[in-house]
Order: sequence, then structure tokens, then C-alpha cells
Amino acid sequence: MSEPLLQAINLECERDGRMLFRDLSFSILPGTVTRVEGPNGSGKTTLLRMLAGLNDGWAGEMLWCGEPRRRQREVFLRNSLYLGHRPGIKPLLTPLENLRALSAGRRPLPDPLLRQALAGTGLDGFADVPCRNLSAGQQRRVVLARLLVADEPLWLLDEMFTAIDAHGIVALESLLQQRAEEGGAVVVTTHHPLQLPGMQRIVLGGGHADER
Repeated sequence: MSEPLLQAINLECERDGRMLFRDLSFSILPGTVTRVEGPNGSGKTTLLRMLAGLNDGWAGEMLWCGEPRRRQREVFLRNSLYLGHRPGIKPLLTPLENLRALSAGRRPLPDPLLRQALAGTGLDGFADVPCRNLSAGQQRRVVLARLLVADEPLWLLDEMFTAIDAHGIVALESLLQQRAEEGGAVVVTTHHPLQLPGMQRIVLGGGHADER
């Protein structure tokens, strides 16, 4: 059995005096897609930001490749990709410029490769158009293009199906499945009825949480 990339041990998180979850333990293995589920307000985005190292308001332990994550933060950040539910697109920049910014700090990516990724999400011919002139769905596709050039072992994706049309949904589902088949690990929150072969589930709600 593969060693987990990320392990959560007895996680506990409280917000505004309300317990979101406690005693939450799970493992994220290479070659898997894991969906975080639960009603609105149950802490799905909070958990994803905790896994990404962007939220410190919690108790418990996280391990990265078997070692405490807090001791190897830089290694973890280089090997994980977090995309939030808000596109984070700068409206005055073009899709190409935004994709450069989204890829900043990682391995250098030449513009032809970035243009190819944008074309792969249906933005061929829009790479140099200011994003303020694009629809919400087209802006979301700029973010999705980041996945086409991503090689990080762990993807953490928050509501990536928002504002995507039916064709885009099918393409994104295929991309997530392909990533798992290649040995990567994906953790995703979504209201879309995502069903992929072998998909794991983490169900939040009522203060406790279950891994299924």
C-alpha cells in the first residue's frame, strides 16, 4: 500500500464559538480523488484551507509523507496546489498574464505552453483579452488552465465546478480521474454530484466528521 501524502490526525476546528468538526482523521493517498462533503457552514472550505496550510486556527496534527508538516512547510508548499472557490482573477490582466501569475513561484513555464493550456480549456483566441471582458465561466476556465500545467502531487480544489458549462464539467471530471490514474492525489469540495471510480469521501456536519 502506498504511503499517504497527507495525513490528518484528530483535527479539531471551532469558528465563532461553534464546533465545525473534531476527532477528524484521514489519509490522502497517491492515486486517489477525495471529495469533502457536508451542508453549507459545515467547514468544507475551512478544512481545505487547513490542508493547504492557509489556516492556523485548528488543533490536531498533519503529516506530510509521514513527517510533521510544520517541520517541512516549504517542501509541502512546493508539492501542493490550492485553488480556492473564488477565481482570484485580476480583471485588468489577460488570461495569459493571469495564468503567469497563478504559476509564479513554481517551475518556469514558457508562454507557448501557457497558451496551449488556455486553448485546452476553451480559451483559444481569448489569451490576450482583458479578463474583465470575459464571462464568469471563461474566467473560471483561466483557473482551470492552471491544472493543465500542474505537476504538484497534491491538488486541493475548492468548488472548481462553479460557473462551468456541461462540456467543461465532463472535461474537469476526466482531468481529475486522469490525475489520480497518474498517481496524483486530489481533494475537492463541490456541490456538483461528482462520482468517480474509487472516490473517497469525507463527510462533515454536526460537529463530528466521517471518512468513507
